[in-house]
Amino acid sequence: MYEYPTFQYGKSRFDQNTFFGRFRHFLDVIDPSTLFVTEKRLQECIDMLDHFRQGTLPPGVTDAQLWQAQKIKQAIIHPDTGEKIIMPFRMSGFVPFGTPVVVGLLLPNQTLASTVFWQWLNQSHNACVNYCNRNASKPAPLAKFVQGYLGAVTTAVSIAVGLNVLIQKANHFSPATKLLVQRFIPFPAVASANVCNVVLMRHTELSEGISVLDNNGNVVGTSKVAAKHALLETAMTRVVMPVPIVVLPPVIMAALEKLPLLQRQRRLVLPVHSLVCLAAFAFALPLAISLFPQMSQISVSQLEPEITAATDCQVVTYNKGL
Repeated sequence: MYEYPTFQYGKSRFDQNTFFGRFRHFLDVIDPSTLFVTEKRLQECIDMLDHFRQGTLPPGVTDAQLWQAQKIKQAIIHPDTGEKIIMPFRMSGFVPFGTPVVVGLLLPNQTLASTVFWQWLNQSHNACVNYCNRNASKPAPLAKFVQGYLGAVTTAVSIAVGLNVLIQKANHFSPATKLLVQRFIPFPAVASANVCNVVLMRHTELSEGISVLDNNGNVVGTSKVAAKHALLETAMTRVVMPVPIVVLPPVIMAALEKLPLLQRQRRLVLPVHSLVCLAAFAFALPLAISLFPQMSQISVSQLEPEITAATDCQVVTYNKGL
């Protein structure tokens, strides 16, 4: 039986210094069961955590109950605004609400119109998730969100349509080869658009810097160098994330469609395709965001001189973001 560690408010129950610990943590973050939590249950969790912070917790409340309460609250309530996040745009809703979009992206024999539609819908969903889960501790202009959204949509649609046109004009490809290659077009389009979205929506961090914290969580300065590291790490996760989602399903489906069952029962192809996409998505999301700790560390010697002079710490921490 799993033994829960002693509850720590605002902390993860898994070791964030290891990849496996981060993977377990983000499996909790994306757990879709929190989508079905009632308003009454949510309020009970909030009250339980408030009692813990105030030292008025009733006897008999276990660490397991406290960890579960925190998981539910963090899945539903925005940490900065204190407001409920709209269900389709919660991290716990990213897989169930995003899977139909992924299925559409990977449908074979796409027309120009369907390619544009599914790329637009995918980036629209991504942009809404990014906005609803943004760091809202400081007000950010809506123009930044719009800029990132338009940049991501333009990039995704341009690459997808351009590659489709090139493949159609490639006379040396057989029809079967063209169909196979077309199935992989979403990857460069989605990966490039994801990076574009991150850079455009967070480019002010490069010019203004981000806060770096000492061992006690106190802000010791604002660093542009740390901002570059944060954006680079986030961009890398955005490139890795689509790999299992848009590469594995075409490979798996190409093999499954040769099976006698799917050859005879063609109506089963779409349901099987949907299940394969769901499994790939559920695997890829926590895998990608676990590559780097959300609270990353960097040596003070790599940062600006004024930060070096402001602290005796050898290493400081910054919020990479998701």
